[in-house]
Amino acid sequence: MAPRRLIDLPGFADLETRALMKPSFADPEARTQFPEIDQLARDTFGLTADEAALIPDPPGWDGIDVKSMREQADAFELEGWDVTDDKRRPLRILGHFSHPLWLALRGVAGHLPFAPEPEDFDPSTSSLAAEAAKFRRDKR
Repeated sequence: MAPRRLIDLPGFADLETRALMKPSFADPEARTQFPEIDQLARDTFGLTADEAALIPDPPGWDGIDVKSMREQADAFELEGWDVTDDKRRPLRILGHFSHPLWLALRGVAGHLPFAPEPEDFDPSTSSLAAEAAKFRRDKR
């Protein structure tokens, strides 16, 4: 199963583009200046980065949320999440969302965004397969 891409969730690509155009948008202080960052975190994970920081680490917590963005990106990938851009670099905005995502992913606080169950592909339902079957019947 392919990892879920953070950039593909609603709103994340727009914020990543803004961080590309204005690098200070990725700074932690940007959350006070741009409330849409906290709103997206709350809408997606149920808590903001500031709220996540107030939650005490559960026993056995590995401190993953304070490691480098590259180390976190690698760890997220092991958990089934791709938090990189198309060039495999950690998203510029990852610092705003990594802690809430870790807490939600590990079931400590917040929630993961809804993901529909993958549908099993049945080739007999594709129009190409149906046309091929019809063609074979007509040739007889």
